[in-house]
Amino acid sequence: MLISNIETQLGVMIAGAVDEGICMCEFSDRNTLEAELNDLKRYLKQEIIEGENDHIKNLRLQLNEYFAGTLKFFDIPLVTPGTEFQKKVWNELLNIPYGVTRSYKQQAAALNNPLSIRAVANANGMNRIAIIIPCHRVIGSDGSLTGYAGGLHRKKWLLDHEKKHSGTTLNNTLF
Repeated sequence: MLISNIETQLGVMIAGAVDEGICMCEFSDRNTLEAELNDLKRYLKQEIIEGENDHIKNLRLQLNEYFAGTLKFFDIPLVTPGTEFQKKVWNELLNIPYGVTRSYKQQAAALNNPLSIRAVANANGMNRIAIIIPCHRVIGSDGSLTGYAGGLHRKKWLLDHEKKHSGTTLNNTLF
């Protein structure tokens, strides 16, 4: 697995990629970063090497466009090792449109598992591909900004950024 730093308006992000696609995009100050890297080494059975491939170069370009407000949908191949439940949660996150929020309760309902709110929140927190798999778009049922491993200040910035560039409001939910 190759890893490289990407500078963003919200700080340095660590990008990770294998031949098949991006497997990590995390803020460098995330307190579980080392554990995530170790999990990826175990899942992927690969050592971590500093470097870049075409996937990381494409991610860098698309993140720059996202932060400029011109990109609303990422089209980068993703590699998301995890449990079957985590994969379902992460895939459902990809269905939340740019500029729209969904509550954890709504996320659980979208997965046809309305009693799994805590499990959904936990799986969201295990997402290793920040911004691209938009876990920042999931909020509390009361509209509060809760549970973002990159920090609530970043979650607020990302939601405000998407609101500004999409013409939607923060409370514009899917349900």
